[in-house]
Amino acid sequence: MNSRELILGRIRAALGDTAPPAEIPRDYRRGDEPADLDRLVERLEDYKAVVHRGVPVAETVAALAPAPLIVPPGIDPDWLPVGVDVLRDEGLSAGTLAGAGGVLTAATVAVAETGTIVLDGSPGQGRRIISLLPDLHICVVRADQVVASVPAALARLDPRRPLTWISGPSATSDIELNRVEGVHGPRRLHVILLEAPS
Repeated sequence: MNSRELILGRIRAALGDTAPPAEIPRDYRRGDEPADLDRLVERLEDYKAVVHRGVPVAETVAALAPAPLIVPPGIDPDWLPVGVDVLRDEGLSAGTLAGAGGVLTAATVAVAETGTIVLDGSPGQGRRIISLLPDLHICVVRADQVVASVPAALARLDPRRPLTWISGPSATSDIELNRVEGVHGPRRLHVILLEAPS
């Protein structure tokens, strides 16, 4: 008998005969309502993200002028601006990522109700670290990726993937509620919302 079995055996003996756990109701809303793009924008801006709607991606990225710009494998080449130094992440070091001007990624899903964007490491989104170390994160979200609620987002996600949930730029507050930005992620988040098929 190993330690784990010994401890669990003692717990079971202490609990004695107990009733089986109660059935958990699963009748909560599933998120069938339509997504509201205006609500997503409102929530993102409330979190101090900057939202660009219906603008050309490459031109917008060029105007933000981050250099060098980190991009993950599988990023849409049409999103890359001419004249901006681009570093493709093929295992770049943490130091290189931290010193970059910014990162450009796609997204998997966005939640209008909470203003949350989810990345899952798919092509165009890359490793989790690339969206956490650079000071600027530019994320492109298509309108068809926006859902109304968290349950609707969960239905689209694979829990086995490395999920990164982003609700605005990185921020935290100390005990006196003084907001500090950039503690555990980018201080600036720009979201480019594509409302027409790209």
